Amino acid sequence: MPGLKFASSRGADAPVSLSDAIAQGLAPDGGLYIPTQLPTLHAGAFASLSGLPQIARAALAGFFAGDGLQDALGEIADAALDLPAPTTAVEACSDPLFVLELYHGPTAAFKDFGARFLAESQQRLEASPSARPMTLLVATSGDTGSAVAAAFHGRPWVRVVILYPKGLVSPRQEQQLTCWGGNVLSLRVAGTFDDCQGLVKKAFRDPALSRQFRFSSANSINVGRLLPQMIYYIASSLEIAGRTGLAPSYIIPAGNLGNACAALWARAMGFPLGRIVLAHNINRAVPDFMSSGRWEPRPSIATLASAMDVGNPSNMERIRALYPNWKSMREHLSADSVDDVTIRARMREDFMQYGREWCPHTATAAEVYSRLSAAERRASPWVLVATAHPAKFDEVVEPVIGKPIAVPESLGRLLRLPQRCVDLPPTLDALAAVLA
Repeated sequence: MPGLKFASSRGADAPVSLSDAIAQGLAPDGGLYIPTQLPTLHAGAFASLSGLPQIARAALAGFFAGDGLQDALGEIADAALDLPAPTTAVEACSDPLFVLELYHGPTAAFKDFGARFLAESQQRLEASPSARPMTLLVATSGDTGSAVAAAFHGRPWVRVVILYPKGLVSPRQEQQLTCWGGNVLSLRVAGTFDDCQGLVKKAFRDPALSRQFRFSSANSINVGRLLPQMIYYIASSLEIAGRTGLAPSYIIPAGNLGNACAALWARAMGFPLGRIVLAHNINRAVPDFMSSGRWEPRPSIATLASAMDVGNPSNMERIRALYPNWKSMREHLSADSVDDVTIRARMREDFMQYGREWCPHTATAAEVYSRLSAAERRASPWVLVATAHPAKFDEVVEPVIGKPIAVPESLGRLLRLPQRCVDLPPTLDALAAVLA
């Protein structure tokens, strides 16, 4: 499919190439870039492929066709996606239940896949080392910022500016956000994640700042983050369908909806994903929309599952663009919410019953699974998407399960580094002053 283009979800601007969509991050009209059409693939053609890099070469070829990055797809995939993403069976469960473990990367969260792919892509888009450095603005509710910092740290052509909400991330998340130095600047914002995300969007739209700085984004608003996130869903669905003969259904912890959008795109391309259920904390904008059809963003509320504390998820624009109307969306997607008391109870119960240690986010998915009827559980294999390692949330998980959690070596190394951050009020003027 030569020359696949990417259009704004708001439709005000002309479609652009993949390279331009990745470089710009956000469309000039404030919308998110979406492919003008999704390539359609046959799952059977992937039977002989193994490993995420091989699958990425085949699955993403249509998106890269005709683009300046086309010839680099293979080396980008090799460098970025050489990470484990096993789908493991929950042996103690009588129904077919699996866990897609996405926390084996350098910062122990699923964001590593997309951030590394984006870094490798943007590295190849840089015309020369002497070009004006890119300023990568990143709003984070916990895991995105650390994954982006790890992926871009030490690359001389980019300055990474991380905005995170003060007091609303776990201590170990904050350590990962502030331990870098060098080309990474960490800003602790006196506000919520939505304030951080709003500052990023305002900076992109501000003419004076845009002239002064060459902005790009590494949030899931950047399509370069979403494309690689499709790959672990494709690999997992093909594996489970091959083992069971049935398309697996997925329960995805949801915040800004990038991970959910990646799964929906993978299914729309023809891969064997069954039902997709979004598990939210008490930030209920999406569950309420799925129930009523009225989209009503609202201020975010702090919870134990802090990376999902999003009241106005950006990627809802992409998801709504995928369907002609709300009713058709409901045929393929549902959502539920889980409060903090229930998150703790689910972590405790599943540790006792299955021996599984969940982070608070994965626990929301496990709780939503527990609410399915017996018939629903047996109708297809179910996959819980484990988005972060529980050691990132030791202060929450360890008192609940009554034992210490082993810290992965990659995470332990980051926890030993010194912190560096700047406090920032949630105003565009304050951000502009720090950038200058």
